[in-house]
Amino acid sequence: MKLIGIVGTNAHKSYNRMLLQYIKKHFSNQFDLEVCDIRDIPLFNENHPAADPKSVTALAEKIEAADGVIISTPEHNHSVPSPLKSVIEWLSYRIHPLTNKSLMIVGASYHPQGSSRAQVHLRQILDSPGVNPHVLPGNEFLLGNAKTAFDAEGNIANEKTVSFLEQCITAFINFVNANQLIDEKLSSSKATTDLAKTISEVDASKLSEKSSTINWDASYDVVVLGFGGAGATAARFAADEGAHVLLVDAAPEGYEGGNTRVSHQLIASGDNFDNLKAYYKQMAAPIGIDDEVLSTFVEGLVQMNDYVKKYLNVEPFSIRKQWSQSDLSAVTEEYPEFEGVQSADMTTVHEGIADAALWKILRQKVIDRADKIDVWFSSPARHLLQDPVTKAVIGVQTEHEHVVRNIQAQNGVVLATGGFENNQQMIEDYLQEPYLSPIGTTYNKGAGVKMALEVGADLWHMRSYESLGQLHGLSPQQPQGVRSQYATNIFWPALFTGSILAVGDDATRYFKEDEINRHGHIYNHGFWRVPLSQVHPAVIFDQKQFDKIQADKDNPAGYPDILKFAVQADTIAQLAAKISTNPDNLQQTINDFNHFAQAGTDYAYHRSPETMTPFSEQGPYYAILMRQNMLNTQGGARRNSHCQVLNPEGQPIAHLYEAGELGAPFANQYAGGGNLADCLISGKIAGQNAAQVKSDLQSAGVMQQAATDTVKNLGSDLQKEEAYSTTDNQYLGTSNAGMGDEIVVRVTLDEQQNLEQVEVLKQSESEDVSKEALKTLPQEMVTKNTYDVDAVSGATRTSTALKEAVKDALSKAK
Repeated sequence: MKLIGIVGTNAHKSYNRMLLQYIKKHFSNQFDLEVCDIRDIPLFNENHPAADPKSVTALAEKIEAADGVIISTPEHNHSVPSPLKSVIEWLSYRIHPLTNKSLMIVGASYHPQGSSRAQVHLRQILDSPGVNPHVLPGNEFLLGNAKTAFDAEGNIANEKTVSFLEQCITAFINFVNANQLIDEKLSSSKATTDLAKTISEVDASKLSEKSSTINWDASYDVVVLGFGGAGATAARFAADEGAHVLLVDAAPEGYEGGNTRVSHQLIASGDNFDNLKAYYKQMAAPIGIDDEVLSTFVEGLVQMNDYVKKYLNVEPFSIRKQWSQSDLSAVTEEYPEFEGVQSADMTTVHEGIADAALWKILRQKVIDRADKIDVWFSSPARHLLQDPVTKAVIGVQTEHEHVVRNIQAQNGVVLATGGFENNQQMIEDYLQEPYLSPIGTTYNKGAGVKMALEVGADLWHMRSYESLGQLHGLSPQQPQGVRSQYATNIFWPALFTGSILAVGDDATRYFKEDEINRHGHIYNHGFWRVPLSQVHPAVIFDQKQFDKIQADKDNPAGYPDILKFAVQADTIAQLAAKISTNPDNLQQTINDFNHFAQAGTDYAYHRSPETMTPFSEQGPYYAILMRQNMLNTQGGARRNSHCQVLNPEGQPIAHLYEAGELGAPFANQYAGGGNLADCLISGKIAGQNAAQVKSDLQSAGVMQQAATDTVKNLGSDLQKEEAYSTTDNQYLGTSNAGMGDEIVVRVTLDEQQNLEQVEVLKQSESEDVSKEALKTLPQEMVTKNTYDVDAVSGATRTSTALKEAVKDALSKAK
């Protein structure tokens, strides 16, 4: 086999050249690789004389004579270097040597993530008209920290990296062979033949002569990626269909659960199909939603109470009917002006919210099926594996216990990896926003979007995201990467009643402060939209408002310790300087606000005059820098009503399914509880469909012919037994009342049966919220010789669970 390797840079010293030279040497017994530089190829110029430069035609001739091409690209400014882009332009202008040529992308970079963004961009460039090679899906080889990756002899030093490269190269060899067989079949056909029919007619025995199988590390009927609400549901229902399931999650054990775990646990529901369908159509407007997908979702809403009874085995609790006097009852009608809203409701699994109750049930359903479901934690999915002939998804490449594993999925793969709230590049690319403060899990990093793109999926709803919190989704500014602890409050009058207002980057107001939160959406000429966020918005107030907030700081509806974020100044100009905003604008904004308050009419944003009090003429004045919150994204692969992932032609990608926030059916305006409802609805559909035995690959190609009887059993992380020892006067206690899984404590008593020590042996509470409670409460219990101590502000659930566990331990001492 003859291959051409293109060095994707004109630099004299190139780690990408070293990578190709290593591939040439290491795989010399499998193919002949000629490494080609592009240093002598001039910048593309469409006004060049009729004949292309000799350096271009020479490279084109080598490509045409080769069986395949490997391009190794560095990453410059989040993309490929300009010399490589220029070469591709030459190779797609007058001549087209890359057309239908098998091509693999690799890359090396100084940075830890390798050339990941450049490789994604290169795939898009190669898909352009006139280029059109067959690009190997998945198998993305990213050589990070390139300066230290090679030893003195130019070999890759890390054995695991070499092993992964070997897997990728093996996949490419198979890919080249498969494409050649298809080309041979097409060229030998006397009549014009449908490509799909030609592929199906390729003789599997001939293919097996030229290709080897993937070296599978384990084999399952179904693989589910993501152990949140949707993934847990999909795994459970796939197992109930008789499938052997692998459920993997990027988070470590105890931190799985995705956004479901930290949500309010409110599930959208309703009582009339026609009304609800009209309601959700209006929320999507002016964006259109696939009618079958919408109908399937609405059917699920109408049946939600029966779902909760039948599948979650609890009595559903109606917010509209049973909490009609609470503030939450108004949230069930998030868009009261829309037709059909009277049929909307929200359901919970008991009389309570924001306590992880739904998540704990979903997790327990997985644990109850441990004989059918293996679970891997700290196991990020890297790539989907496709059959090179049929393009069906036949497995997953994931990292488990720091080893890259190829996992076969005989019947289906379910993408349930959530959104891209913690992927800054995707936020900038798809949302066109600066940094947004995450509210939910920090493990949603867009892996599902990336994998869907690799296998040719179409995308939808990529611009749609939700916010949450006071003042249309704002919370005090915190360091990047830190979850907002101040976002779940949605209606605290102290922040919009009195001498207080919110301003944007230029120190002018940009919304009506007293309007109730609609997941961050602001009224915009007939529609409600999440606004383009501000980089450093701020809340501005005077001394009398400071005193009012301070007096109200223990209000359970308020933010804990919000005033610790405030900066103080004696004058408005000084305050503007401290928050780096325009002093003249800020002074004018406050003057206008004072005028509106005195006139009894807010001519700018129509805030209720009862909520407006003029600012004092004398300082001090205060500001709290804020940040727009990110609840979740809705974008992902386009799916149909069977939760099959679709390609750009609207056809299903065989054996690939999707559930949950990744590719959710919400395009514009959004009502609370919708995502949790979709997790349950789409999770069930995806899991059941993925579990169905597939017959379409029995003779499709050798990539599916793994010898499953020789596959290693790698086990489940849920099967690990935990044993805690005790000695005299020591007792164990447990509680499930926290936000995470079980809390286990060990209590030691002295000779007088007084508390001597409280140890937390196991917990999975969110560290950024519960760290203080877990650190201080045990010592306080010992000091006061009682479990009944005050809860730590902001960590009520964790405090309650810790006290309950200690109480349980003490009860065993009697």
